[in-house]
Amino acid sequence: MRQWLRRIRGVLGMGLIWAIGGIGIGGLIELLDNVAPAAHGFTRQVDMWPQTLAIPGFIAGVVFAIVLGIAGGRRRFEELSFQRFAAWGVVTGVLVGALGMSLGAPILFLGVMTVLSVIGASSTLALARFAERRGLIGAGATPRAELAPGTAQELLGRGD
Repeated sequence: MRQWLRRIRGVLGMGLIWAIGGIGIGGLIELLDNVAPAAHGFTRQVDMWPQTLAIPGFIAGVVFAIVLGIAGGRRRFEELSFQRFAAWGVVTGVLVGALGMSLGAPILFLGVMTVLSVIGASSTLALARFAERRGLIGAGATPRAELAPGTAQELLGRGD
C-alpha cells in the first residue's frame, strides 16, 4: 500500500512540475501579448495563457510519469539518455494530443503538445540529474550512522 501511495505522489508531483512549466510558457506568451498588443492573431485567441497551458501541462506530466514508470523501470537517472527521454516525450505528446483532438482540438494541438512534451521530458531529466548530483534525491536508501568499536558503551553509559 505504501508503495502505491509513493507512486501516486510521484505521478501527481510530475504533473504539478509540468503544470508549472505550462504556467511559465503561458506567462511568457501573455507578457509578449501585453508588450506588443498590435499582434492580433494567435495570442489573441485566449485571454489567460498561464491557466490555459497549466491544464494540458498537468495532464501531460501525469501521462509522462506513467510512461516513464512503464518504460524506465528501476533505472537511475544517470543511466538514462536524453534521446530516450525525448522519445518518451514524443509518446506523451502524441497521447495527450490525440486526447485533445478527440475532445475537439485542432490537429495543430497534436504537434504543439508533442514538441512541448519533448522539451518537458528533456527538462525533467536535466532537473532530475541536477537534483541527484546535489544529493536532493537519492536511491531510496536511508543513511546509516555507524559507531566506532567500543563507543556504544560510552554513549549508553557504563551501567553506573
